[in-house]
Amino acid sequence: MSIRHSLLALLQDKPRYGYQLRVEFEDRTGSAWPLNIGQVYTTLDRLERDGLVRNDGGDGEGHVVYSITEAGRTDVAGWFEAPVGRTNPPRNELAIKLALAVTLPGVDVASVIQAQRVASVRALQDYTKSRRDSSANHRSADTAWLLVLDSLIFQTEAEVRWLDLCEARMAQLANPAT
Repeated sequence: MSIRHSLLALLQDKPRYGYQLRVEFEDRTGSAWPLNIGQVYTTLDRLERDGLVRNDGGDGEGHVVYSITEAGRTDVAGWFEAPVGRTNPPRNELAIKLALAVTLPGVDVASVIQAQRVASVRALQDYTKSRRDSSANHRSADTAWLLVLDSLIFQTEAEVRWLDLCEARMAQLANPAT
């Protein structure tokens, strides 16, 4: 996830201080990816150093307000225009866990798969309920959260299908005659 570009995108609306950016990001994404406030301020410092935001001074209440520069607008526009790259896939802890489990003696791979399936199905049910509840009370502000929920639902459905495949492969390895 590009925190840099997310903060720039939010600053296009209006100048904000760090905590406001954090709250706005979490509101728009349904808090699916909580931001550490320290990370927000570190990123703002880098954006200022790179000339993509400017420090507009304090707001009178002890907060430093930042606004986007023209270079920042150009940078975030390029981010929106470019597809998300697939050259370096994000680390998938579950894939790593199962890859290691099948290569280490004494690990009950079937139990690892089953425990994850239970957790994934539970998460899928929670996401689906949230989706249904959000759709019933649909406001235009909910659209961002609904998009995030749809993404989480599709990813979790794919994860459950992948776990089914892993289980079938383990069964095939255990019984190669079939």
